[in-house]
Amino acid sequence: MTQPEALRSLLEAVANGKVTPEIALDSLKDLAYESVGEFAKIDHHRQLRTGFPEVIWGPGKTPEQIAQIMQVMRLRNPVVMATRIEPSVYAALQPQVSDLHYYELARICAIAPPNVEPQFAGLIGILSAGTADLAVAEEAAITAELSGFRVQRLWDVGVAGIHRLLSNRHLIESSSVLIVVAGMEGALPSVVAGLASCPVIAVPTSIGYGASFGGLAPLLTMLNSCAAGVGVVNIDNGFGAAVLAGQILRTAEKLRLASSAS
Repeated sequence: MTQPEALRSLLEAVANGKVTPEIALDSLKDLAYESVGEFAKIDHHRQLRTGFPEVIWGPGKTPEQIAQIMQVMRLRNPVVMATRIEPSVYAALQPQVSDLHYYELARICAIAPPNVEPQFAGLIGILSAGTADLAVAEEAAITAELSGFRVQRLWDVGVAGIHRLLSNRHLIESSSVLIVVAGMEGALPSVVAGLASCPVIAVPTSIGYGASFGGLAPLLTMLNSCAAGVGVVNIDNGFGAAVLAGQILRTAEKLRLASSAS
């Protein structure tokens, strides 16, 4: 059965009273995808299932493929985002996609309104240990902002100059979730978690000298943190950290609404 035939069959079952609207909604969560050429299938209902729309992974795709995917996605999504886009790829995309904005440090391309207003309660605080970690930290920040979350940044507060962090404790105390990005030995998330009363998402980066092994050393430090309440994502995965932070805030909002309704 083709996708349109399956949709028609489901709608007829609802109209005839054989399927409830609730069951139909649950079925639709897995139904809608759209083929783009022979190289991509866009999951239009990912936001319905998970709360976040599909995001384009840039590496391995040609600018033409990225452009075609974005043009299809923009018809259904107010925000379309592609990650890990190098400047040369953006230059090739620009003539093909109107209203495309490039966040160079974050390496993110997006079709989005000029100002994406926060849609969710809470504050995501994002800290970076060093300036060299900013590409990963900004990937997290831009992803969170484009997803409708309020973000506050605090850069270059690594443990080599701990007073820089301690003089900004107000950000730690005001945040609902913290994303802490660090390379080298990766100690900053443990220090922050010892000061914070909210979840801490640790992001190891591939920044460091030879014995950091491309981010493996900070990854192991974060996994072995003696501070409680630290979750760790993969090396350089600012995008994944932002989505996890968003899911934490969305879950808190759902629990609050359920509590107020009972």
